[in-house]
Amino acid sequence: MNLSELDPRAVAALGALAAYLIGSLSFAVIVSRLFGLADPRSYGSGNPGATNVLRSGNKAAAVLTLVFDALKGHVPVVIAQQLGLDALAVSAVGLGAFIGHLWPVFFKFEGGKGVATAAGVLFGFAPALGGLVLLVWLGMAVVFRYSSLAALTASLSAPVIQFLGWGWGPATVVTLVMSALLIWRHEANIRKLLAGQESKLGQKA
Repeated sequence: MNLSELDPRAVAALGALAAYLIGSLSFAVIVSRLFGLADPRSYGSGNPGATNVLRSGNKAAAVLTLVFDALKGHVPVVIAQQLGLDALAVSAVGLGAFIGHLWPVFFKFEGGKGVATAAGVLFGFAPALGGLVLLVWLGMAVVFRYSSLAALTASLSAPVIQFLGWGWGPATVVTLVMSALLIWRHEANIRKLLAGQESKLGQKA
């Protein structure tokens, strides 16, 4: 079947659905089970993500969680590009993977905040875009040692970098949506930061 013969909106919807299912693989939970660790939703921030897995004290599990969470955002976007899908479909695939991480169908819709998966999507859209946003995250993380603050700053910078470097388009809209959702998912972290109660990177649960 030639994908170019199909309705572009149908291709975008199907691609987004497939990416959502991939994004629904909660690697924080999966990796923790493989390492014999407690469910990351049961300690620390309760967030099934790499930062919270790091609070278990197992750095290898945290690194694997980070890598796989990023790949599940990156790989679907790259595959969509390799298949020659248009910008709308590629962007829909990226958003689908990200939404899957936030509300995973396989894990009772109890997902993470989406930082690593969003980064994977951005690297898929354009490596330079992902690299610049990552530099913002790293700079804030190194200076302040707060993963949440680094994520919030990177989230705010992502759509600005996207627009200035690549102009307006479906990818810019998706980047804006992901940034808004990331900030919303960090609501509790924002309150803790303002109260001086936020945990720093590497701090055990």
